[in-house]
Amino acid sequence: MAKGDLLIIGGNEDKSDKKMILSRFAALCKNRPGPIGILTTASGFPEEVGSEYHELFHTLHGTKPLLFHLDSREKAEDPELPEQLSTLSGLFMTGGDQLRLTSILGGTTFYKHLFQEWKDNLTIGGTSAGAAVMSRLMIISSKLFEKEDVSVLEMGSGFGFLEDVIIDQHFSQRDRFSRLMRAIALNPQIIGIGIDENTAIWVHNDGVQFEVIGEYNVSIFDGKTSTYVDVAENKGNMTISDIRFHTLGAGAVFNLHKRELIIS
Repeated sequence: MAKGDLLIIGGNEDKSDKKMILSRFAALCKNRPGPIGILTTASGFPEEVGSEYHELFHTLHGTKPLLFHLDSREKAEDPELPEQLSTLSGLFMTGGDQLRLTSILGGTTFYKHLFQEWKDNLTIGGTSAGAAVMSRLMIISSKLFEKEDVSVLEMGSGFGFLEDVIIDQHFSQRDRFSRLMRAIALNPQIIGIGIDENTAIWVHNDGVQFEVIGEYNVSIFDGKTSTYVDVAENKGNMTISDIRFHTLGAGAVFNLHKRELIIS
């Protein structure tokens, strides 16, 4: 069995003009028959968000999407979910709060069968919070308490479609360079991927490589070669030496196993 492709979006993707990223996702879903599923669990406004993506993917894919408004663990254990998931050509996870996704869906019937369908070539896409949960380890939040001079980075378990990687979204637009660098300093064996808005990475070839698509850039932090790391406990400062850094634009291809640029 071949694992399905992943389309991981930095958030705020174009929904009204060329729709380049969403069109790519719809095209990737042609690898399997059936409709696209839309998962709204992360959103605080599931009906509105679901309706917007429903209309978009109905037009782009040509089939009527299937909505999954799963806002409780009880709903995520519905015995009809496995059959519904087996009919999908792809599943798209909307933005919102990534902790809602993992706390509501983690370990449930929905998650277990979604993971199995992905291993059987189901394409999975996600934007913003839906992007953050793609990796095994994910960033939940970060806060800087200026009066106490304390910086707190909260991390947790994601859905595990990607190993040895951590995703950060809205990267340049929300100035998240320092928080992803801190995540890598604390976990130097993983690759940090910061994805700008209206930009995505298309992970294919069984997760070996990804291509950048969209308007802006993807930033890569590789701490595996670091020679010195000093992260002050509960402080905002840190010292890191010999981190490998890449900035990739549209069309660039990166090998996740070799940790290097293939072609631009």
